Amino acid sequence: MPGRREVSGDGRAARRALRVVEVTGPSMVPTLYHGDLLLVRYGAPVHPGDVVILRHPFQQDLLVVKRAVERRPGGWWVRGDNTFAGGDSTDYGAVPEELVLARVLARYRPLAQGQRSVSAVAGWAASALRPVRSASSRLRAR
Repeated sequence: MPGRREVSGDGRAARRALRVVEVTGPSMVPTLYHGDLLLVRYGAPVHPGDVVILRHPFQQDLLVVKRAVERRPGGWWVRGDNTFAGGDSTDYGAVPEELVLARVLARYRPLAQGQRSVSAVAGWAASALRPVRSASSRLRAR
């Protein structure tokens, strides 16, 4: 299967697979934009501030990307970085641990169509691949 990498000889390999996923929608702007590609590690430990991939609690065939804010009884409290987009724990509560599937390691922003000038390409090259870091330690769950 493309994007998978063996981590160990036992059953943990599938849980720690590396995959590439594409962002759709605005809920994580300004950290992530529609069309960004993410390198994610399935089964990686999650810490407050990490950007994660999870199954939507009410529509489990839908995968979403959010920021893990804090662990609460019942699971992770998750928020979108774009406070105007909604669709996070303020709508559906804590997300059960088993629905939090992967941690985002890095973001790759593809070159936009029409971005052909030397300065535009240089600017893109300087920022196209970035690790996705944890948010400020002042991040609060509401």
